[in-house]
Amino acid sequence: MTIKAILTDIEGTTSSISFVKEVLFPYARNALPEFVRSHGNEPQVRQWLDAVATEIAAGACQDAVIAETLQGWIDQDRKHTALKALQGMIWDAGYRNGDYTAHLYPEVAAVLRGWHASGLPLYVYSSGSVPAQKLFFGFSDAGDLNGLFSGNFDTEVGGKREAPSYAHIAKAIGIAPQDILFLSDVVEELDAAREAGLRTVLVDRLSDYPLPRTGEATHGHARVENFEQITL
Repeated sequence: MTIKAILTDIEGTTSSISFVKEVLFPYARNALPEFVRSHGNEPQVRQWLDAVATEIAAGACQDAVIAETLQGWIDQDRKHTALKALQGMIWDAGYRNGDYTAHLYPEVAAVLRGWHASGLPLYVYSSGSVPAQKLFFGFSDAGDLNGLFSGNFDTEVGGKREAPSYAHIAKAIGIAPQDILFLSDVVEELDAAREAGLRTVLVDRLSDYPLPRTGEATHGHARVENFEQITL
């Protein structure tokens, strides 16, 4: 069976969990109230604020309450599409202002470039919004890597622990599920991808998971500690 495309997660897979939790999340949390005050009337922002308002109070709440709710969701690491979209807009300013660059594990850029050079299509599937993904790889420690990817997917296609999401992605890119390799650090995501027919690899980095997951803990997925150990 030949791998015809690679689909990769970001947090904990290409990049450290700590970067997201210790840099990106606090940056967005601190910026949210002023961002909502300054940009709340812009259509691309308003749609997401209204979506949150509808969810928490049938649409009848002030923007300050919405911002506070979003900050709480950040603290909970909630995978909500509206939150991810708004975070992406805030992170845009941080990247472009040079406040930070996106962390990549040392071998990732070289391996991705090698796969791309070999003609293998690469795709991203992350709970972060597509714009946030493009910012991440556009302002990475290794420079702009967006040109390596043929497409990006976020939770608008469905949850990452739901098999239909992966079936949707396979259909969207026009490659049979069994010919796609999905890389993630989350076993439950890999379970869902395998249920949809994809091949899977558990990326189990010791810096993120000090106690390696082996045996039954891998749910039978192939396991590597870095991208250089992945064989296609």
